Amino acid sequence: MSVHHIPASLSDRFAMVMCKFLRWVADSFFQKRYGHRAVILETVAAVPGMVGGMLIHLRCLRKQCPDNGWIKTLLDEAENERMHLMTFIEIAKPNWFERMIILITQGIFFNAFFLLYLISPKTAHRLVGYFEEEAIVSYTRYLEDIDNGRIKNILAPQIAIDYWNLPVDATLRDVVLAVRDDEAEHRDVNHDFANSLTINKVQNG
Repeated sequence: MSVHHIPASLSDRFAMVMCKFLRWVADSFFQKRYGHRAVILETVAAVPGMVGGMLIHLRCLRKQCPDNGWIKTLLDEAENERMHLMTFIEIAKPNWFERMIILITQGIFFNAFFLLYLISPKTAHRLVGYFEEEAIVSYTRYLEDIDNGRIKNILAPQIAIDYWNLPVDATLRDVVLAVRDDEAEHRDVNHDFANSLTINKVQNG
C-alpha cells in the first residue's frame, strides 16, 4: 500500500506539489472527520476518469485510431469512485453546507482538470496517481481510528454490501478496506498511464 512514484520530471513535481497542497486544504478543513473527508475526496476522485475517458474518446474519433483499452478503464474508474461517494454519503450523511461544498468542489475541479488534461495528459494522470497515494494514507488512518475505537465500527450500508459483494454482517472496516484496495489499483493504473505517455513522448521525439 505504500508504493510511491518518485517525481522524475518537472511535470511530476508540479503534480505532487498540487496534490500536497490539496491534501493540506483537506486536512485543515476536515482534520480527523474521515467520513466527511471521504465524501469530498470521492467527489474529486470521480471526475478524472470521466474527463480522461471523454477526451480520449473524442481524440480517437478525430484521429480514427484505437484507444488501447484506455476509455473503458477510465470510465470504470469513474464509476468505481462514484460508488465510493454514494457509500460514504450513506455513512457520513453530509449536511446541506457540506453538500454545497460537494457541488462547488466538483465544479471547480472538473474545469481545472479538463484544462490540465487538454494541456498535458501525462501530468493529469500523474496527479491522479498522487491523489490515490494520499487517499490510501487517509483510508489507512481511517482504519487505525476504527481499530483503536475512536470511530465506531458500524454496520456497512446496503449499497456497499451489494457493490463489493460483502457479507451481510460486514462493517465499516470492511468497506474502508475495499475502498482502499480500489484506490491502490487506481494509483497503479494512473501512474502506468503517465509512464506510458512519457515513453511515447520520448519515442516520438
